[in-house]
Amino acid sequence: MGQFRDRFWVSLVLAVPVVVFNHMFAELLGYTPPAFAGSGWISPVLGTVVFFYGGWPFLTGALVEARSRRPGMMLLIALAITVAFVASWATTLGAAMELDFWWELALLVVIMLLGHWLEMRALGAASGALDALAALLPDRAEKVTGTGTLEVAVSELVTDDVVLVRPGGRVPVDGQIVDGEAHLDESMITGESRAVRRAAGDTVVGGTVSTDSTLRVRVTAVGQDTALAGIQRLVADAQASSSRAQALADRAAAFLFYFALAAGVLTFAAWMVFGDTGDAVTRTVTVLVIACPHALGLAIPLVISISTERAARAGVLVKNRLALERMRTVDTVLFDKTGTLTKGAHAVTGAVATAGVDQAAMLALAAAAETDSEHPVARAIVRSAGQVSATVRDFRALPGRGVRATVDGHEVVVGGPALLAERQWTAPADVQAATGSWVDRGASVLHVVRDGQVIGAVAVEDAIRPESRDTVAALHARGVRVAMITGDAQQVADAVAAELGIDEVFAQVLPTDKDAKVSELQARGHKVAMVGDGVNDAPALARADVGIAIGAGTDVAVESAGVVLASDDPRGVVSVIALSRASYRKMWQNLVWATGYNLIAVPLAAGVLAFAGFVLSPAVGAILMSASTIVVAANAQLLRRLDLDPARVTQP
Repeated sequence: MGQFRDRFWVSLVLAVPVVVFNHMFAELLGYTPPAFAGSGWISPVLGTVVFFYGGWPFLTGALVEARSRRPGMMLLIALAITVAFVASWATTLGAAMELDFWWELALLVVIMLLGHWLEMRALGAASGALDALAALLPDRAEKVTGTGTLEVAVSELVTDDVVLVRPGGRVPVDGQIVDGEAHLDESMITGESRAVRRAAGDTVVGGTVSTDSTLRVRVTAVGQDTALAGIQRLVADAQASSSRAQALADRAAAFLFYFALAAGVLTFAAWMVFGDTGDAVTRTVTVLVIACPHALGLAIPLVISISTERAARAGVLVKNRLALERMRTVDTVLFDKTGTLTKGAHAVTGAVATAGVDQAAMLALAAAAETDSEHPVARAIVRSAGQVSATVRDFRALPGRGVRATVDGHEVVVGGPALLAERQWTAPADVQAATGSWVDRGASVLHVVRDGQVIGAVAVEDAIRPESRDTVAALHARGVRVAMITGDAQQVADAVAAELGIDEVFAQVLPTDKDAKVSELQARGHKVAMVGDGVNDAPALARADVGIAIGAGTDVAVESAGVVLASDDPRGVVSVIALSRASYRKMWQNLVWATGYNLIAVPLAAGVLAFAGFVLSPAVGAILMSASTIVVAANAQLLRRLDLDPARVTQP
């Protein structure tokens, strides 16, 4: 990027006097250039410097393409500036031509240097944003010790250390909260603009900010093992990956190279027959100069680089550009259920109390009895009840059946159907009526027993993410089918699918067989994007047309996926589709404009309408060529206006 930037600024400074003192440009605008001793040599001398200094990357690149016999963009640019250079010197030295192209040569070099600089800058913007985050990471951290806290360098932290993060402070490394809860600003990692509530047991990512409370975090990853380091590696992979669209641009450049040469030969031959030598040379040089596809040089690379940058800023990490391009063709998105459409953690999804018992009081009794249990189901019940104030004694776990404890003097037992059968307890009819539907959809049912009487029950399930409904609806609105795959029982899968409106369900599928289901969908003619957590779903992610790994933390670096969502919000899939389709539209708009300009301007410059009295002058052709470049660059920049925020991209 540096060489293009530096050469651009130097060439721009030199190009100003080249243009101002150029007689062809002055005639075009109708002014008289300043005249003094030696003024006539300003354009040739400075133009020569611009040709060799500013044009050097294109001249050397052309040699590489010529030696490899693979003509492309560099050879086309070199052809145009070399022809302009030779013709301009011939005119300056008094040859019988009026091809004073010094101003066009200077502007051509400046524009192409600017285009390559913008492309390199946009390409580096995605990693630049992450580098900026890395620069904001604290150099020091407060390590919790047995006697208090000790300030240490972040580089000295190791796994299992505990650090203190104060309100407004940044989490220094990846870890797990062991004490406290706070709203964390994770926008630089996930693209999510709203702060997210995190509490004990939740993982946190280095670089995020605690906005309102103090946290104690146990270190789980440092250095190159952190999520930020993984994201930076993904962006680097994306920048180095191949692209079908770029290959298309290269083929178009090769076509235009041969097109320009053929047009030049035909132009020279035609004007030698129907005109004179001077006209033949003038028309041929004009054709070769304006045939250089400045716009084509920016048409696709700039769109790709901007889309990659926009994706990274939105928490969508494009590991392989080809995956982003393919996403627009996807007609079926296959979601793994657990951890993707659902939270992958137990939650209370239903509660019922028998007649005469307050439901909140029943749930509070169950939570009190489960307080000392570390089982995930127990944690879910405690969370659902909120703050519980009760005296709990004699807690005892009943392995495989439930728990028992004395709560405020009452014996409280919480357990499943096996415990009721063992104790010969019978649930009241109103409780049985409610639990029947829970069992049908595959929920785990726990009964609450007080002093030997069943007073209620709770349903515990893997809770569906609230964002999943918006995701499915948005995909349907875009004409994309939604399928789900899971190892859970059929009734569990069917219940989730019915609630979300999913089109097809694959249940009771082993992790090793998930890729076979992807193949089955592909065999039916579908273009499949597989969305999983990147752990058990690796074969399926690799098999799909596009593999999308979802999840925050260190799981973000998934080798088998082409696209990675930094957050665990499934709405990011819709963002990927929106970006892919928008990028594709911009690519083709730019490609049509860039090649269309040449297909029209070159024949006009060759003089196909000379019989009607119209001949495109070299000056006007050069201006139109520059204008086409500006249009293409401006059109690509419109991608920056695309809103990829998950909360808004899924709105109707």
